[in-house]
Amino acid sequence: MKNAILIAGPTASGKSALALDLAERRGGVIVNTDSMQGYSVLDVLTARPEAADLARVPHFLYGHVHPATAYSTGAWLRDVMKLIDDGALSRRPVIFVGGTGLYFRALAEGISEMPDIPQRVRDRWRYELKEQGPVKLHSLLLREDSAAAMMLKPTDSQRIVRALEVLDASGRSIREWQAERGRPLIDRESAHFFVIEPDRAALVDRIEKRFDQMLDKGALDEVKRLLALGLDPELPAMKAIGVRELQAVIAGQIGFPEAIERAKIATRQYAKRQTTWFRHQLGPEWQRVRPGDDLKNAT
Repeated sequence: MKNAILIAGPTASGKSALALDLAERRGGVIVNTDSMQGYSVLDVLTARPEAADLARVPHFLYGHVHPATAYSTGAWLRDVMKLIDDGALSRRPVIFVGGTGLYFRALAEGISEMPDIPQRVRDRWRYELKEQGPVKLHSLLLREDSAAAMMLKPTDSQRIVRALEVLDASGRSIREWQAERGRPLIDRESAHFFVIEPDRAALVDRIEKRFDQMLDKGALDEVKRLLALGLDPELPAMKAIGVRELQAVIAGQIGFPEAIERAKIATRQYAKRQTTWFRHQLGPEWQRVRPGDDLKNAT
């Protein structure tokens, strides 16, 4: 894919608005590059573009994954490949925007192919996680695939289960699969790379105001709908910022003021981790910009 535009940035940094403005001016399309915004149900808490914005330019890969699914970087990349194969991204400028660094890395550098995991294998290891817990499964992984286990914390339940699934389904270590790099989906020479670096104080203010707005827009009811699905609390969608905090309110464990403060703190911490990752993991081809910049070089 030639002349792709990539816009990365921490949560609440204004990257979606920047992408929308650019897409409108250039007649382009927008592809979600954020792991949480891909889930359905979580419209408000993931700050997904609203209906009015979605109507202005074509948007892809927003809200298309059920929260019961543990969506992965590989699955996202396959979804992008399908858009390319279907011609949805042809003949128009394509803007990838989001806050998931691994998605951008996969897009620009490629990732290793992973084996398909049969549902019975997936169900088995999720059942084992529920019954035994991550520490015991980590001990099992240490016996069966020490190279993979040594790279994981005993509490990292999702990655432990993933390693066991891959080993069970393919008979090969996930480390072996990861060593086999794939091909990038974009032409790096013609691509434009932007990462938003907002002023810290301004970002904190945006985070606080945005969560208040989320509550006004029905975030609590959204969490109630998510909980009604009876999903495994270890699934990624269940860990979206705001879900656990508002769940505690619903359960009568804490009051609204405490939940709001907890969610705002968690969001600030997440934004800091994102900013650190982008600063250290994105190469010199990434142009640092401020919220509201015109992106004149994206031509």
